[in-house]
Amino acid sequence: MRNKKVDRRIVLTGGGTTGHVSVNLALIPRLLDMGYEIYYIGSKNGIERDLVSVFDQVKYVPISTGKLRRYFSWENFKDVLRVALGSLQAIWQVFKIRPNIAFSKGGFVSVPVLIGTKVNGVPAITHESDLSPGLANKLVQPLVKEVFTTFPETEKYIKSGKGTYLGPVIRDELKNGDPEKARSSMGLNHKPVILVMGGSLGAKKINEVIRQAIPELRDDFNIIHACGKGNFDPAIKDDSYLQFEYISKGLNDILALSDVVVSRSGSNAIFEFLYYKIPMLLVPYSLKVSRGDQIENAESFRQKGYAEVLDEDDLSKDDLVETIHKMIENKQTYIDKMSEVNFEDSVVTILDKIEKYKK
Repeated sequence: MRNKKVDRRIVLTGGGTTGHVSVNLALIPRLLDMGYEIYYIGSKNGIERDLVSVFDQVKYVPISTGKLRRYFSWENFKDVLRVALGSLQAIWQVFKIRPNIAFSKGGFVSVPVLIGTKVNGVPAITHESDLSPGLANKLVQPLVKEVFTTFPETEKYIKSGKGTYLGPVIRDELKNGDPEKARSSMGLNHKPVILVMGGSLGAKKINEVIRQAIPELRDDFNIIHACGKGNFDPAIKDDSYLQFEYISKGLNDILALSDVVVSRSGSNAIFEFLYYKIPMLLVPYSLKVSRGDQIENAESFRQKGYAEVLDEDDLSKDDLVETIHKMIENKQTYIDKMSEVNFEDSVVTILDKIEKYKK
């Protein structure tokens, strides 16, 4: 039975990758400050469960989920059943929670949750980070009040007319980085810093090529490499190369220290690099393994002068080294372009809409 003392109760959802959780991580501290009781509905073993676990006050509710694919796979038949089961579970869980509002960050886990909120008459908002909407956010548009976008170009893809350009959402803990704090804690000299990030699970091709390039980069650069879970290589011993499976604590300081970043082109990450005005060498997922969203994100940033782009299928050590050196030589040109971007506190806008739509 609903606690009569709680008049602000919210369901958050989104998962599968860090990018489908990051906006929720930015919202949670402020929602707690506003007195919201927060329930996070996600998959049983997804990365969202680990990321949200740092907030003791958030109640995590696992449901069955299935991946939504645009291509033929026998797994699609199993996953249809998983999504159907997850939808029934979400309907029941939302009925028990009786939230005032729901906010979704997208990803396949969000579909059954938003079906659950719609059936229970709970208003919902969703957020799309990439330039073109993912399949999940295409499917849920009839179920939500509004679709926030990170890229201004995305609104034209929101056929429901519910699209609202929001801009990037930067978590508070990623702001106010101190470069000298990072340099001191890592024991680095004053050579320029290359930051290499491939997402929470790493990027095999980027990992391979950056490690091949260490001998050609070490004299001119320090390399900080977030290589992804299970990709740490203890055989590499080099004072100019520091590797971590994942960087969470002190990431803001490392971002502030970095002179160039080599990365995938997930939306949340590249806007965090943009916030710190770090020239980007982007290596998006190829069409062999993705719908092309990262290619679109990377091309948008390249056209605006924030980044250079290399094709993963043709990525080589020589191209990587040559491009990094050219970018360092022209670093100020990238910074000047990125300095034209104004970062407003998008979290405030989301919170205002949550207050507007909550029942």
